[in-house]
Amino acid sequence: MSKRKEQLERLRDLPDDELRQALARAQDELFRLELGHYTNQVENTMSIREKRREVARIHTLIRGRELGIDAQRTAAADK
Repeated sequence: MSKRKEQLERLRDLPDDELRQALARAQDELFRLELGHYTNQVENTMSIREKRREVARIHTLIRGRELGIDAQRTAAADK
């Protein structure tokens, strides 16, 4: 399984409160990466893009749970 799929499965298994904590940590890390980039301290600029996408994935999971999409997916998978 790819790294992204493993990360997505790990995030899907988290309860809502832990998912929001993961979002806060990812946003904080993204801020630090961007700040380091502006001061020429980040060597791997691709990590900024990866972190931005991780934040977007978490936002998508949270929104999906709000709409009940996640529950529908697990119910369909159980059939």
